[in-house]
Amino acid sequence: MNKPDPLSLFKKQIDNLAETVAPIANKKIAAPCFDTALFHRRSDSLGGYMQQIRDNFTQLIACVEAQRSQQVKFLATQILQQIEALTRELSTQTLRKQENQLTQRKKSVDLYQKLAQHQDYERRLHSMIQDRELSLTQAQNFMKQQELQKEIAALENRLVRCKNALFSIEKSIEKQEDKF
Repeated sequence: MNKPDPLSLFKKQIDNLAETVAPIANKKIAAPCFDTALFHRRSDSLGGYMQQIRDNFTQLIACVEAQRSQQVKFLATQILQQIEALTRELSTQTLRKQENQLTQRKKSVDLYQKLAQHQDYERRLHSMIQDRELSLTQAQNFMKQQELQKEIAALENRLVRCKNALFSIEKSIEKQEDKF
């Protein structure tokens, strides 16, 4: 019985891995997954890392043909480590998906808390403006009236900023809910 060719075994491993990666090859990954010593180029998708493995395999074939044993040994080790790393990363994809969903939910909860907080700010600002306006109608002193008018103007400016923030938070919540 013939001993299988190591290059064809490598090719088969790479092809099997590529087949596994294919459905999610172009899906963006949140953060770099691998050490730069393992994959020299960063990629924002697993397909990019798969391509680096293929490129190294092409280099390996050229080194075998040129009989450069040191480079063959290095590239073979590199490819094996890359295959193992990418296989491990593939096995964690369901966990990463769940982690991302939890993070999105947490952001959603944070947005609702922020919304409630700003709605409370808005309510208190309205109340403060009403108090100052009431005081203004009762103020006898011209200096006191001017002071109250300045306070009312400042509070109204704060109220405008608060309403803008509320609008922005509501838009963020809508975007978040559209994702789910």
